[in-house]
Amino acid sequence: MPVSIGVLRESAEGETRVALTPPVVATLVRDGLSVTVEKGAGERAGFTDAEYKDAGATLATRKATLTSQVVVAVGRPDAAATKALKEGQALLGLVEGLEVSGVHVLSLERLPRQISRAQTMDALSSQASIAGYRAAIVAATAYGRYFPMMVTAAGTAKPASVLVLGAGVAGLQAIATARRLGARVSGYDVRPAAREEVTSLGASFLATTVSAVGEGGYARELTQEESAQQRAELSAAIAGFDIVITTAKVPGRKPPELVDSDTVAAMRRGSVIVDLAAGPLGGNVAGVGIDTWDLTTNGVMLIAAGDLPQQMAPAASDAYARNIAAVIAAIVSEGELAIDPTDEVVGALLGAPAAAKEEVPA
Repeated sequence: MPVSIGVLRESAEGETRVALTPPVVATLVRDGLSVTVEKGAGERAGFTDAEYKDAGATLATRKATLTSQVVVAVGRPDAAATKALKEGQALLGLVEGLEVSGVHVLSLERLPRQISRAQTMDALSSQASIAGYRAAIVAATAYGRYFPMMVTAAGTAKPASVLVLGAGVAGLQAIATARRLGARVSGYDVRPAAREEVTSLGASFLATTVSAVGEGGYARELTQEESAQQRAELSAAIAGFDIVITTAKVPGRKPPELVDSDTVAAMRRGSVIVDLAAGPLGGNVAGVGIDTWDLTTNGVMLIAAGDLPQQMAPAASDAYARNIAAVIAAIVSEGELAIDPTDEVVGALLGAPAAAKEEVPA
């Protein structure tokens, strides 16, 4: 019997993505796997049941889908679905912190991103890239003036000045997109090595005296003293920008506060802040909400934008599905499910202690 893959319809409120898309399903089926898709799983991402059927999948109820050897999802399944899983099954997705007795829980948040062969599995990066692109679009939408310099019969409009805090995957994509839109862009990161990446995109690099290079070249968590120094130096610069996009997100942890309330109060009326780290644990900006657009008393638009990949569900699902397929290839060998906890990548996904210590911002 071929290894069976089950694709769940996401149950979390507001989640529009799907774990596997029809083109990726077709590839898995050609590779000899059996794919079952819960009816309606792809509707919110723009994929119909008919497309999944044409790709070779079997459409089924949620109960039947949950009997698959490998159950794939974007976020955590609801309690009833989790309870239905049996010993020996595998659950794969963005499910950090979830434990199910006897079930192989493979959490994509724990992927050791510094290992080259893991890059095709890197869902955090694929979704962060989409978020960074969308952040620049959202900022341009909210900003009441032009992004590029515009020369018209009525005069010349100067370009918007944009500052992107964090030069990881999301930040670099936000910088590149804002540049394409014609803005004057600066980037900032606590890793000095990020300067070259930022300037290679045609942006300027905003430097401070704080450096926080961590394992594998990723940023580590700052000490309290470093955070205070960083905020003080950034505050002096932020007030001069029209747009600020913050991207410093640490999976499963409270994001660092990069922009305090005094800094927001010092910004010009009409300025825009887009916080990609905003969520239940807080954000990079003081007082940020969850999925909200708030106009401050001094006229600054503060956008809590932690859900941007969900706003681009077709593209986000396409990328995520390829990440899922890469992980499936690593746990299926010669037509059998072969989850090897001693493998450096698979072991990390399962929560090996060495991988659990890693902190990687998006």
